[in-house]
Amino acid sequence: MNAKTTTYRRMPARRRHWLAVLPALCALGYFPLANAAVTLPEELIGATRDFLERRVNDYLQRSEIEGRHEIEVNRLDPRLRLPLCDKELTTSLESPAEPIGRTTVRVRCEGASPWTVFVPAQVRLYREVVTAIRPLKREKVLTVDDISLAERDLGLLNQGYLTTLQQALGRKLTRPLQPDQIVAPSFIEQAEVIRRGDQVVISARSASINVRMQGEALSDGALGKQIRVRNLRSQRVIRARVTAPGQVEVDM
Repeated sequence: MNAKTTTYRRMPARRRHWLAVLPALCALGYFPLANAAVTLPEELIGATRDFLERRVNDYLQRSEIEGRHEIEVNRLDPRLRLPLCDKELTTSLESPAEPIGRTTVRVRCEGASPWTVFVPAQVRLYREVVTAIRPLKREKVLTVDDISLAERDLGLLNQGYLTTLQQALGRKLTRPLQPDQIVAPSFIEQAEVIRRGDQVVISARSASINVRMQGEALSDGALGKQIRVRNLRSQRVIRARVTAPGQVEVDM
């Protein structure tokens, strides 16, 4: 009698791989047991959006910023399944310090089966800021024909911004600008109101007297700046503070 033989077929490599990683995936919540109560990705996204909405409104109130905002929460893996939390989910801002731009929210369950998920999101805060209307050269003194207000996402303005035209009018550019480019605070400086060679009035003040004399500016000067001035009567060179176009002052 011939003995029966048993043939064993080798399991395909792909199936062996899934059997090897299955316990890990179950532990991470990807494949829960049948009929188990779970927290769905939609719940995590909703908790993140509600949290960011509160934080953004609080930030706008504290900063006294008038603008509109948009919140976009990144999609999560639809296979993600976490144990149903028996407590209310807690949310906190992981980064950055304020909910503007790219941000991450920590969503945590502190119940009987605790877990933590980090949900990325994007918060866009729009506000009217000062921008260039046309190409502008370096050292251009800005006028109402050069700048206007336009809505921009503040999260993208790493160099800062100006919110009123008055903050820029009469200032001098420190660099050239292109149309629609943001006028950042570092792009402007106080324009000179006195030029070298200008005739100026020198005022010398004290508590009891006020002396005025003619002088000549030996350097350019903006409001509040100290410049060298020659007293035309005595030919003495002094340092005086620019107080207005054609006006300088020295302390007695």
